[in-house]
Amino acid sequence: MLQLLVVAWLLIFGTETVLSHQESGEWSCESDSEIQVLADFRPGLITLDGRNDDWKDIDGSEFPLRPALDPDADHEYTAGQMTVKALHDGRDVYFMLEIDGNYAYDKGENKKCPSVALMFQIGDQATYHDMGGCKEGTDSCTSKSCKGFEVDIMHFSIGNAIPGRLYGGNPVDNGEGNGGDRFGHLVDIYAWNPHCRYLDGLGPSGNDSSAQNDWHGAWWHSSFTTQSGYVAEDSPYTPDAQKGTYYFEFSRPLRTMDRLQQDVQFTLGSTAKMSVAFWYPMDSKPWHGSGHYTINCDWIPLDISSGSSSGITTSTVKGSSDGTSISAIVISMMSLVVSGFVAYKLFSLKNVAFTPMGNDL
Repeated sequence: MLQLLVVAWLLIFGTETVLSHQESGEWSCESDSEIQVLADFRPGLITLDGRNDDWKDIDGSEFPLRPALDPDADHEYTAGQMTVKALHDGRDVYFMLEIDGNYAYDKGENKKCPSVALMFQIGDQATYHDMGGCKEGTDSCTSKSCKGFEVDIMHFSIGNAIPGRLYGGNPVDNGEGNGGDRFGHLVDIYAWNPHCRYLDGLGPSGNDSSAQNDWHGAWWHSSFTTQSGYVAEDSPYTPDAQKGTYYFEFSRPLRTMDRLQQDVQFTLGSTAKMSVAFWYPMDSKPWHGSGHYTINCDWIPLDISSGSSSGITTSTVKGSSDGTSISAIVISMMSLVVSGFVAYKLFSLKNVAFTPMGNDL
């Protein structure tokens, strides 16, 4: 079991020690109570490819990016704000993250490439601060001792991910019953605090083969000129330091098969609590695990609508109604023609002379 946990840790955070996740002083947070992310019902709109074309008419929420451990405005990410967009189709929920940033990519080196994470509250007592907030240490945190402090995390490091290609849940890793992704490092994690975080299905109390990675996602950069698709041999895909915008697109079912309290479960018409983190190799230097920016110093409400699509306008409904009326008229006329033909054939059969059968049959 210990070997599996070590492998999981290396997959997620490399060899970095958790001791780096230390704050410089007393924690304080002044959060704006008005901010939120809205996920409207918009079925049949999104193609999960990392590009933002499908999202241009979707309103998003803009957030300044500040260091997670020291959310001071003086230390904001200087290239711009992050725009967070969300919607759902009644089955899956979709997210689009847009962040301005000069292109940085070093194949195989996750920490020399941008990275993002989504975090959601699972347990009622789970706090944004301290990644769940359970006070137990690595030797004592378990599903029992930290019950109620669970958070769900999706982490995407793009060092081995080809832009525009899908990563996340796959038959190989899901077949082994964990939240890993050996192909593109879009992993499904749960945590009780920064020192106790594991791939879904793995943990200090043993492994459970029923777990899986329910996330899928892709990434893109606005400086890319090839639209037909990239392969690994095309790396680094565009010259370094090109100005532009990073796009990270994700999806996951609203409800999952989780029975271990390791996935957040979304409900139509309800509000979930979320946060978003962003890592960037400033000055071409590798980032470290606790050196990330976040969109707020506390949870952000994610409102998941249950109504009809807000994108259906009155004119659209009227046009649809007119088309339906025309179709109904055409179908009615065809029905009359068919009815007349059938009546004619029945009448003709009544006038056919009776011919008796011969005895020679």
